[in-house]
Amino acid sequence: MNTTIDWEVRDKRPAAADAQGADLGETCEWLRESREAIRAGLDEHGSVYLRGLPVKTIEDFAEVRDALVSKLAGYVEKATPRSHFGKDVYSSTDLPPSHAIRPHNENSYALNFPGILMFGCLVAPDEGGATPTTDVRKVLRDIPAPLADRFREHGWSLVRNYGEHISLGWRTAFATEDRDEVAAYCAENHIAHEWVGDDQLRTRQRRSATIRHPGTGEEVWFNHTVFWNEWALDPDVREVFIDDLGHENLPFNTAYGDGEPISKEDIETIDEAYRRATTRETWRVGDILIVDNILAAHAREAFKGQRKIVVAMGDPIALADCSPTVQPLAGFAKPLAAAAAAPAAAPQDAKPGKRRWFGRRS
Repeated sequence: MNTTIDWEVRDKRPAAADAQGADLGETCEWLRESREAIRAGLDEHGSVYLRGLPVKTIEDFAEVRDALVSKLAGYVEKATPRSHFGKDVYSSTDLPPSHAIRPHNENSYALNFPGILMFGCLVAPDEGGATPTTDVRKVLRDIPAPLADRFREHGWSLVRNYGEHISLGWRTAFATEDRDEVAAYCAENHIAHEWVGDDQLRTRQRRSATIRHPGTGEEVWFNHTVFWNEWALDPDVREVFIDDLGHENLPFNTAYGDGEPISKEDIETIDEAYRRATTRETWRVGDILIVDNILAAHAREAFKGQRKIVVAMGDPIALADCSPTVQPLAGFAKPLAAAAAAPAAAPQDAKPGKRRWFGRRS
C-alpha cells in the first residue's frame, strides 16, 4: 500500500512532515510503505525532514535507513575525519564545533557517489549545529549564464595535497598503507598523482561541473568548486596557508577544467547563489533528514554543546549515468597557471599539528 505525505513547506525551511507509527517497528513499516511518497518529495524539494521518529540509538537509525535505502554506498577519496559506529553508520564529521562547513554534494569529485544521504539526530546541540540543505537546481539557475556556460564547456579541476600536517593523510583518505594500491585507484578513476617529498601525495583531476539527475533529467550544479577554492578561505587564513605552504601545496584548490584559475569575484557570485537557495531546520532528537545528493547540497553550522548527528549513504550512482558535459580526466587540459612554471615541492614551513583545512569556511 502506497501512502501520501503532505509536506509542510515554509520559507527558508526544508519540506517537513511528522513521522507515523507508535514504535520503531510501526515507523519502519510506514517508511517502507511511504517510499514512493518520500521519493516524490525528494524529486520536488531535493531534501526532506521527517520529524519525531523513535530513533535514539545507532541501531534504531540503521533500521530506519534499511527501511528506505536499497543499497549502501561507500565513502571514497575521504576528505574529512569521521567515526564509524558500526552497521555502516558514521558521524557526519568529527571537525571541531567551531567549524562551519560549506554546502557541498557528497563525493562530487568521484566517479561514483551516493545518491541518497540520511542524517539522524541522536543528540541535539544547545545552539546552532543545523544541517542546512541547498537545492542545486536553483543554484545553477542563479549563476550568470556566461559563467555557467564556461563551466559546462570546461568542467572544474581539483588539486589535493594529502599530508598528515596539512589535511588527511593519504593512508586515511585511501584506506591503505600501500602506495601501489593508491596508484591503481588513481589510474582506474582518472586521477593524476605524484609523490612529493618524503610522504606527501598530490593528485589532480578534472570533472564535470554540471550533471543531470538520472531520474528527473534535471540539470544541476554538482561540484566542490567553491567548497575547496582558495578564495573561499578567510583572507587571513588564506595568507597564512600560502605563506606557510606555498600556493602549490594548499591542501585543496580548484580551477576551471582547463586549469585556468577562478577569480575571487566568480567564487563570490557562486557562493551567493548557494546562500539564496539554502534552507535550514533546527535539529531535535528523533529527526531524520533525507537528501537527494544530486538535487541538494548539505552543510553544517557551527554549534555549542553536545551534538551527535549520524549519517548513512546509499543508492550509489555512477557519474557516467548523469550526462556529464565533460569527461573525467586525469589532470587538466593544460597545467594550472600558478604551478606551470614551478617544479613540485613539498611544504617547507608547515608546523605539525597546527593548521588543518578540510574544506570549511563560511
